[in-house]
Amino acid sequence: MLEQRQRQVLQAIIEEYINTAEPVSSGNIVENYNLGYSSATIRNDMAELEKQGYIEKTHTSSGRVPSAKGYRFYVDELLNDEKISLDEIQFIKSKLETKVNEIEDLTKIATDTISEITHYTTVAIGPEASNNIISDVKLISLGNRLLMAVVLTENGAIKETIIKYNEDITDSQVENLNYLFKKKLIGKPLTKIDKPMEEYILESMEDQVDVIKPIIKQMNKSLEQSEHIYLEGANNVFDFPEFRKIDTARNFLSILDTKEQVMEILNSGLAKDINVYIGEENEQDALKDLSVVTFKHTVGNKDLGTIGIIGPKRMDYSKVISVMKYISKKLNEKFKNDE
Repeated sequence: MLEQRQRQVLQAIIEEYINTAEPVSSGNIVENYNLGYSSATIRNDMAELEKQGYIEKTHTSSGRVPSAKGYRFYVDELLNDEKISLDEIQFIKSKLETKVNEIEDLTKIATDTISEITHYTTVAIGPEASNNIISDVKLISLGNRLLMAVVLTENGAIKETIIKYNEDITDSQVENLNYLFKKKLIGKPLTKIDKPMEEYILESMEDQVDVIKPIIKQMNKSLEQSEHIYLEGANNVFDFPEFRKIDTARNFLSILDTKEQVMEILNSGLAKDINVYIGEENEQDALKDLSVVTFKHTVGNKDLGTIGIIGPKRMDYSKVISVMKYISKKLNEKFKNDE
């Protein structure tokens, strides 16, 4: 258990290291933080913090740097999550006021906004398909043997696809198809139409198989492409000294290179709204030198997607979490006003 003074010293060490990326000495603390303690007292506290594993000595300096244990204590016990300026608040408001047609568009805007403010790499996915329930299906004749299929979901997503036929489609056929697809798909998850579901649809209109199969094929193609991954600020990490190490940079780029790895990062933090993973706490080996903060956003029962921020362990957690919380608040307000 840390004493109050030791907590203050640890907080100062971590925030100084976040700001400078340089090992921290007792002199740095006395000079830059008005704690009211002598350099000798702070040195004694630093020795005790090192003994307990909250800070570590580097090979190249007499100063100390935070350990993973120190960062974890900082995030859990010492964090100030109100670190957001008036300019940043106005910037977020202006970004989120943009008119959008789909939740995925808003997810992309939020991703871009977080990256611009924090300067870290930000990745995101839209709502999970299995949690995104179909609320309506519309089949619309466009003439010239073209049919448009529109799928709407309870989360506000809209999926459209065009089907081209070799023969004319009558208004009566379109009407029957609308009735069939509404009956079979409304209330179901926004996922691909698998073989059992296809057979379930076809059995109702066996005489229209040649008309129905192209619709299912095109809808599946559209749904396969619907799980977008958004990436912003991938090059920002190279502004941080930690990424000057070739292995760290290579590991980081390898993570962003595959959709599966990005999905694994974003789906690892579903227990809480905001999750922080520091170094070894990350399941993927390529993330062991990094920190990841994930934010799963919901409004009521609506899943609006997950955003993740990837950066060095020396991440400005206060800034990141403050920005995430404020964006969450504004998104909640926006969706409640739109309902």
